Amino acid sequence: MAVTIRSELRFILNGQDVALCDVAPDQTLLDWLRLSRSLRGTKEGCAEGDCGACTVLVGRLTPTGGLTYESVNACIRFLGSLDGCHVVTVEHLGGSDGRLHPVQQAMVDYHGSQCGFCTPGFVMSLYALWMQTPNPSDQEIETALQGNLCRCTGYEPILRAARAISSYAGTEKDPLLAERETIIVRLKTLKDGARVEIGEGKHRLVVPASLDDFATVLEASPTATVVAGSTDVGLWVTKHMRDITPVVFIAGLDELKSIAVKDGVISIGAGVTYSEAISTLSHHIPALGPLITRIGGCQVRNMGTIGGNIANGSPIGDTPPPLIALGSTLTLRRGGVRRTIALEDFFIAYGKQDRQPGEFVEAVHVPVPAAAEKFAIYKVTKRRDEDITATLGAFRLTLAADGTVAGITIAYGGMAATPKRALAVEKALLGQPWTEATVEAAMEKYAEDYAPLTDMRATAEYRALVAKNLLLRFHFETMSSEAPVQVSRYEAA
Repeated sequence: MAVTIRSELRFILNGQDVALCDVAPDQTLLDWLRLSRSLRGTKEGCAEGDCGACTVLVGRLTPTGGLTYESVNACIRFLGSLDGCHVVTVEHLGGSDGRLHPVQQAMVDYHGSQCGFCTPGFVMSLYALWMQTPNPSDQEIETALQGNLCRCTGYEPILRAARAISSYAGTEKDPLLAERETIIVRLKTLKDGARVEIGEGKHRLVVPASLDDFATVLEASPTATVVAGSTDVGLWVTKHMRDITPVVFIAGLDELKSIAVKDGVISIGAGVTYSEAISTLSHHIPALGPLITRIGGCQVRNMGTIGGNIANGSPIGDTPPPLIALGSTLTLRRGGVRRTIALEDFFIAYGKQDRQPGEFVEAVHVPVPAAAEKFAIYKVTKRRDEDITATLGAFRLTLAADGTVAGITIAYGGMAATPKRALAVEKALLGQPWTEATVEAAMEKYAEDYAPLTDMRATAEYRALVAKNLLLRFHFETMSSEAPVQVSRYEAA
């Protein structure tokens, strides 16, 4: 069946319909808002999705026909990913009578702003939280603000403002909620089932009409850059000045948004974001929940996808090591042909994966550990939240009735050119009694598995020592009847 091709990008900006025929494949939402629409409440701070000064809301239709609004980083979000979406900036919050929105008024009354540069980003993050959770806990507030940095207030005035928002007004009168049905109708009108193509040749932007259309497009243009969440690719543009054209945007493909649990396996479409996956994953595999909440801030988790984290092949990606330890598999697709491989076999060398020209990651399938299995993930960073991994270890253990190791899988990120299993260490432990002496002896085998590098995040010596100590920690925790010790001021209080 022939696909209709449309040569303009369509979305809603605040209350206005937008149709753009001249869009560069690597044009960011932030630049377009500030330079083309003079909406300068959205600021550029870091240009890499860390500081949150550029935070806006993006509303999109869900596969079930609803509408959800999420905070995102406009600095690394490309215009091409917004077809059929509703973009909301801080300028849209004020009422027609000139009154401030409750979130803004709370920030004023509780002195949540000093220099003001970061304030619009904080307002938008709190707005997204308030719509979903009108009376949030302190932990929910701090989680919502993980991706927003302020250099003036010390955060406490902002937290006080966040606690007080609902005392100004209820969410039932909020425009984005009151007009939700109207916006849904408008967005459904924009989704006409057409493929979007803007530009020619190498300088081309494509938004596929469907998953099958995506397969067709990529098979015909195998060198195109595929962009889902752009939390990594965005930095290729803003920091490395790389040419990523032509670009295929797949964030709007509902067929890649599926999450299903069947026969003890969680199947996750490649377009599922961290925010969308966390509920299912943390329910079935509790250790994955705390890991996901440490991947960037809310804005990054709302944009970034598990499929993208796998497909880009980064040696410090957070999800591949635990998924490898769990024995996950990948479905790869080229045109109409699919194949399934073990996730650990996907990573061949630095920057090289087992993916043929025109082939893409369609889904990842994650086995749920058996009740008797022990599974843990440890992420080591310079700061706890919103930081890139120095070393990450994932461990899955099965003990026999006599206390010997019946099965063990260990995988690390940050220790090699790819996410990689510690096969020599596993071999040293298999069949041996699960004791401290056995573990300490097996730790010497790490030198056979890894030769880590020194970089800005950690030295090679530090990584090597930490990798050993994480195995020792895993042993201590599996042999104790007490819950693992975690630093949490909420529980301590």
